[in-house]
Amino acid sequence: MARKYSKKASAKVGRAMRERKAGTLKSGRSGRKVKSRKQAIAIGLSEARAEGAKVPRKASKKKKSCRKR
Repeated sequence: MARKYSKKASAKVGRAMRERKAGTLKSGRSGRKVKSRKQAIAIGLSEARAEGAKVPRKASKKKKSCRKR
């Protein structure tokens, strides 16, 4: 079975997790410290995606088929 994420992507996530634990990982636009694990993983994956590593696309939001009136 093929890998879902490349080795480069898992390395980026690992780096982001170590930076978060050390307290040096900052979010993009605001530059605030990242505290949550999920956010650190997301930052690592987006960096890997930007470098062209094999990372699945972000999950798109599902649209409701019928709306209430």
